[in-house]
Amino acid sequence: MKEILNQLINQQPLTKVQAQEIMLRMANGDFSDVEITAFLTTYLMRPVSVDELAGFRDTLLELAVPLDFGDITAIDLCGTGGDGRDTFNISTLTALIVAAAGYKVVKHGNYGVSSVSGSSNVLEQLGYTFSNNQDTLQRQVEQHNICFLHAPLFHPAMKAVGPARRSLKVKTFFNLLGPLVNPASPSHQLVGVYDLQVARLYQHFLQQVDRSFRIVHALDGYDEVALTGEVKVIGNQEETLLAPADFGLPVYAPEDLYGGKTVAEAARIFVAVVSGEGSRAQEDVVLANAGLAIRCLQPATPLVDCVAEAREALQSGKARQLLSAITG
Repeated sequence: MKEILNQLINQQPLTKVQAQEIMLRMANGDFSDVEITAFLTTYLMRPVSVDELAGFRDTLLELAVPLDFGDITAIDLCGTGGDGRDTFNISTLTALIVAAAGYKVVKHGNYGVSSVSGSSNVLEQLGYTFSNNQDTLQRQVEQHNICFLHAPLFHPAMKAVGPARRSLKVKTFFNLLGPLVNPASPSHQLVGVYDLQVARLYQHFLQQVDRSFRIVHALDGYDEVALTGEVKVIGNQEETLLAPADFGLPVYAPEDLYGGKTVAEAARIFVAVVSGEGSRAQEDVVLANAGLAIRCLQPATPLVDCVAEAREALQSGKARQLLSAITG
C-alpha cells in the first residue's frame, strides 16, 4: 500500500490494472482499516480518473453475487449521494412510483454513509426484506415490477471498506461506484450526481457501457431534480438544461426538501408522500424525478406527459398499494 499511496500523493493516477489489483486486495483483507482509510482519503484531495473508476468497478462486478434477469427492459434509479443536502428519500420514492406506473425497476442501494437515511435504511425501517436470491428477486420484479438490491449482499468486497467509510463519514469514491455496480446490469439508468465534474466523469464512463442513461445534476448542488432551480441532464447523445417549468411544476425552496433527523422520521415522510399525504413540494419533486425516469424509458413521450403518468400512479393509490405489497 505504501507504494500506491506515494504514487497517488505524487498526483500519478493508477492504471486500470492497478485499480483492479488494489480493489481485489482490499476485498481479500490484505490491508488494515488504517491503510484503507489513507487510500480513500487521497481521493478526497484529487479526482478519480476514468481508468481508476473502470478498474475498481470491474473488480467489484467480478466479485459480485451474480444476478441475471435476462433481456428485460428495466431501470436503476441510484444516485451517488454525498450532496450534503439531507433531503428525504427521493430516489427510493421515485423507484416505487415508476414501478407503480408499470415499468420494471431494479434499484441498487445501500445504507446512508454521509446522510441520515440511505435507501436501505428507510426500506428496512418499512419492513422490506433484502435478499440476494435470484428466484426471490425475479419473482418480485415479475409480480410487482420492482426489487431492491442491497449492495452489501451482492458485493462482499465492500465489507472490507465498510469500517473505513463509516469512520470518515464523508463521501468517497465508493459513492461514485455504487450506481455503476448494479449486479443486474439493467438496460436503463437514471443517476444523480453531486457536482458537474462527476457528471462529466460518468458521461465518459457510461458512454462505454451498453446502456441507455441520463445523468442528473442540479446546478445548485443536488444529486437529483430538486425543483429549486435548473438541472443539467446528460444522456447518451444529448445534453440539456431543464427548469422546473419544463416539468410543468413550480420552483421550491431547499427547506421544502428536508428529510428528517432520524431513520424513523425519514420513513414517516416516505409513507406520507407515497400515501398522497406529503407536502406539495415533496410530491412534486418525486414526480419530477419519476417523470424523468419514465422519459428515459420512453424518450418519444413529452416530459410533462411522463410527469402526468407518474402523478396518476401516485394519486390513484397504486404506489401505496405497491409499498404494502412489497413490505407486507
